[in-house]
Amino acid sequence: MDTLIDAAALKARLDARDGTGQHTVVLDVRWALGDPHGHGHYLHGHIPGAVFVDLATELAGPADPRRGRHPLPPPEQFQESARRWGINDGDAVVAYDDSGSMAAARLWWMLRNAGFPSVQLLDGGLAAWRGAGFDTAAGAEQPAAGNVTLSGGAMPAIDAAQAASWGQHGLLLDARAGERYRGEIEPVDPRAGHIPGAVSAPTTGNLQPDGRFLTPAELRERFERLGYRAGVPTAVYCGSGVTAAHEIAALEIAGLSAALYPGSFSEWCHSASNDVVTGAAPYSEGAVSN
Repeated sequence: MDTLIDAAALKARLDARDGTGQHTVVLDVRWALGDPHGHGHYLHGHIPGAVFVDLATELAGPADPRRGRHPLPPPEQFQESARRWGINDGDAVVAYDDSGSMAAARLWWMLRNAGFPSVQLLDGGLAAWRGAGFDTAAGAEQPAAGNVTLSGGAMPAIDAAQAASWGQHGLLLDARAGERYRGEIEPVDPRAGHIPGAVSAPTTGNLQPDGRFLTPAELRERFERLGYRAGVPTAVYCGSGVTAAHEIAALEIAGLSAALYPGSFSEWCHSASNDVVTGAAPYSEGAVSN
């Protein structure tokens, strides 16, 4: 299944005009760092039938310095949430947000990791839906409970020990903003900088100005410029494992693959034994070289 679906194709599917007969569950994952009002935004207006997903409580366990700010929840808890959203075995899922899929990609990755293959991102999110002239609904949806059975471990992932040496034999991408990678600012974590050997690759570089992903060819060119090569293992981290999933989705759109470091920098920087590096080395996308 393609990673992305556009607004027109989703509308056709919801109107049962695509002929597949597969039930589609639409999930609204509006969340952004510094904006805790995702549910309020959802209540004000969402794609008709979409169920709200709370990233902080349903796509993450409690913050833990040993595991990061948004550690993955236990598989059984995630399955319980997925059933509460109304997902059944055999369904298709489309996830969206209003921030360029930065939050929705977390759900995409988690469902894929749980062995649920029929999940896509709405390219351009809610803005694309509205831009196509489609109606939105207010209030909360109340889906019937689903029966989906989920597992885990279907997507590649690494831990802190692997991240420590990853840059020596592979490509480690840092999906945070460049200024956080370089250590110029750090709004949420106790230390500023990046994991030694990591390359700066902000997720914003995966998107067009309207919030849609770049074309597969453009994304492939971007990641090859950042050092992606066939046969070189690639892994991605961010602040807490949320936007790194966006980078993995972008890589997949380009026909490439990478592992996720779920704990990411928020886990890494809490351990005094882990070095943190500042500055633009080895490479910071967009940095001026002398």
